Parts: sequence; structure tokens; C-alpha cells
Amino acid sequence: MADSNFIDYVKFCSRSGAGGAGSVHFRREKHVPKGGPDGGDGGRGGHIILRGNSQHWTLLHLKYKKHVIADAGKGGEGGRRTGADGKDVILEVPLGTVAKDAETGEKRFEITEDGQEVILTPGGRGGLGNDHFKTATNQAPHFAQPGEAGIEEWIILELKLLADVGLVGFPNAGKSTLLSSISAAKPEIGDYPFTTLVPNLGVVGYRDDKSFVMADIPGIIEGAAEGKGLGIRFLRHIERNSILLFMIPADAPSIEEQYRILLGELEKYNPELLDKKRILAISKADMLDADLMKEMEQEVPKDVPYVFISSVSQFNLDKLKDLIWQAIHS
Repeated sequence: MADSNFIDYVKFCSRSGAGGAGSVHFRREKHVPKGGPDGGDGGRGGHIILRGNSQHWTLLHLKYKKHVIADAGKGGEGGRRTGADGKDVILEVPLGTVAKDAETGEKRFEITEDGQEVILTPGGRGGLGNDHFKTATNQAPHFAQPGEAGIEEWIILELKLLADVGLVGFPNAGKSTLLSSISAAKPEIGDYPFTTLVPNLGVVGYRDDKSFVMADIPGIIEGAAEGKGLGIRFLRHIERNSILLFMIPADAPSIEEQYRILLGELEKYNPELLDKKRILAISKADMLDADLMKEMEQEVPKDVPYVFISSVSQFNLDKLKDLIWQAIHS
């Protein structure tokens, strides 16, 4: 996913169609000069609908769609004929898309399955024709119900990437290098902060033609939950990952301290993230010998499975994949 093509936030005005008016009509035939009321009902206004599409990975196709408008329903006709419903507007979105009310920030729903359809903004109901209003005392009502107005509202769509494993770490921890080493993904890699400016997805091959999906999330810094650095813009993508793979480079001043800072930022953003399974990968281990690794193990947190790896030399990458696979299926 190129930087310019990854869009995970859009805001637009959603306007559903108004319902059609009910008909005021009386049956008139050659031998029935004073037939009763037979006005049909108005058609329903068009809905605005979201549909999950597993082939979409971004909201790019909705970036410039500032107004989404559905058609109004048609009015009823004589002979108790119901007017046609307004045409629905269906917006296809990636799995993991969350719909929110732009004014209140309230979450409406989330699209998680391919083909799942949810009405975002319902169309107005059609009005009842005069056939519904006849009574014993008023057998020729000259009125019908107007159609219900459509709804106009501002909507926010946010995308949370669906992946089995989310990479969590400070900038330059080696997340992008790992993803490019064990999958076909080609994220930008460089020795400077925030090389990764958008999330990247990669399918990682495992034994016996199995696979899992890994997401490289832009680097977290201390204070990210308060908006520092790239802020919380990408933290929401971690919410959809089954496992969190923490990456800390072997040359970090303190592995345990960096791990605790990362945990703290996740907890401040959403405490439920701490309930996810965690694995720790100590990257850039090609610069270490066996004695130094053994010495560094003393400062590795005791409450998380860990492995020393090197994406460049492929050191322990199979062991890392074994740990991930076991965590996904345990």
C-alpha cells in the first residue's frame, strides 16, 4: 500500500431519500361511478448502506465523496399501486471499518465480514394512501399521508486493519525490515524516525502452506496516547490484531524500560489491549554473541515469551514464526 493510497479516515454527509407520498384516488369504472378510495402507498426512500468487501484494504475510494445522496421514493397511485422505492446507495468498505456519528463521536457499528450489509442512514417511510383511512363514517377520505423525510447527517468512517499479528515498537525498531523479510510486503525502510507513515500488511508463509497476516504499525513514542509524534492515529489499528509482537532493538538502553513504556502507551489508549497475547522480539541480534545474549536475558521481562532475532541474517525467524503460530492457535 503506497503512502498516498492508504486512507483510513473519511468524513462525509450522508442523506437518505424521502418517502413517497400516499395517493388520494378513487375507483372509477364505467359501471362504478362512485367507487371507494383506492389510493396506493408511497415507496420507501433510498437507504445509505455499508457493505463489507474483503478485496478493499483502504477507504481511498471514498476520500473525495463528500456527499452521499439516495433517491426519494415514488408516490403511490390509484388501484392501490405502491410507489417504487428510492434506489439505495451501497458503499463498499474494507473489513474493520467503523461507522461513527461525526457530531457526537458515538460508534454506530463495525463491518467485520465479507458481504455484511448494514443500513447507515435509513430512508424515509412512504406515506399511506387514502385507502387506509376509510371508516364507517368517512367512506371517501380525501386525504393521504405524506412521505417521511429522509435523514441528513455527517458520518465518520475509520478503518481498523484486520491482522493476526500487530507489530508494536518505537521508530527504528526494525518492524518494517522484519515484515519485508518474512512476507511479500515491501514497506519503505530507512534509518530515521517514522520511516513508516502508514500501516503495511503482509501475508507470512508458515509450514505446510499455512499463513498468517502481519501488520506493521507506524512507530509509537512515549506520549503517543496524548498525541505526540504520530499520536493515536494508528493505535486503533492495533485493536483488531489477535497478537501483539513487541519489537525492541538489541542496542536499546534498556529492553525492560522500553517494553514498559510501550505497554503504558497502549494502556492509556485502551486498557483492553493489555488482555491480548504478547510476544517480544529482540531485533538486530546479529550484533550479539551467545554470551552477550545470555547476559541480556537478565533484563528481559519475565511475563512475556521472547526470542532474539535478526531480519537481515534471518537469525531465529523460524523460531519467531513458531511462537506466533502457537500463540494464534492456543
